[in-house]
Amino acid sequence: MTPADIGVVAIIGGVLGLDVVSFPQAMLSRPIVACTVTAGFMGAGFQGLLLGVIVEAFALETLPVGASRYPEWGSSSAVGGALVATSASVTDGGMLMAVIATLATAWVGGWSMVQVRRLNAYWAGQRHDAVADGNRQVVTALQVAGMSADLVRGMLMTAAGLIIFSPLYALAMTRWSLDSSLTRWLLIAIAGTTAAGAVYTVFHTTAQTRWYFVAGLLAALVMLVVR
Repeated sequence: MTPADIGVVAIIGGVLGLDVVSFPQAMLSRPIVACTVTAGFMGAGFQGLLLGVIVEAFALETLPVGASRYPEWGSSSAVGGALVATSASVTDGGMLMAVIATLATAWVGGWSMVQVRRLNAYWAGQRHDAVADGNRQVVTALQVAGMSADLVRGMLMTAAGLIIFSPLYALAMTRWSLDSSLTRWLLIAIAGTTAAGAVYTVFHTTAQTRWYFVAGLLAALVMLVVR
């Protein structure tokens, strides 16, 4: 990818990373959306959607609660979406590497969000008296500064992920020698097992969830048959 490509995708990744916990929290950062949007912006929406479906199976296991650390799927999905959009067709090895790149960036992204929270706490501590007095200008400035820091964090994470994984993705596209069927089954097995574990947990913690799942599954099967 050219520096210009990395810069544009970094902006997209920054916005998607901002959506995770800061603003607007509109589910844009979900992998199935973020991968599709990023790849679609680069003219490869279908490849992005396929990657997004796979990564979403991993993201189902994430339960963002309070200040706990969890993977950051927004900017990481921008990395994966951009990778699969760099070629007209994606090999199985390339798709596997895109998934690995997305998961690795998401894991480091979770650490980076914790650092931004610490920075926000430091800034708030420096203005403790004004915040305690309810100074509107100070509170607004802290909110804007926190969101700006999160935006920059997402952009840096995206740019770093692309710089690190672009050569590895190109290598996987040309040098991957494992049988295609085995590679596909490997991806499906890992993602499917993770998603099944997440669904099983929800079934046993939230009432009536299994029936919503069954209804959604039946609706999807009907749409598949009709099409």
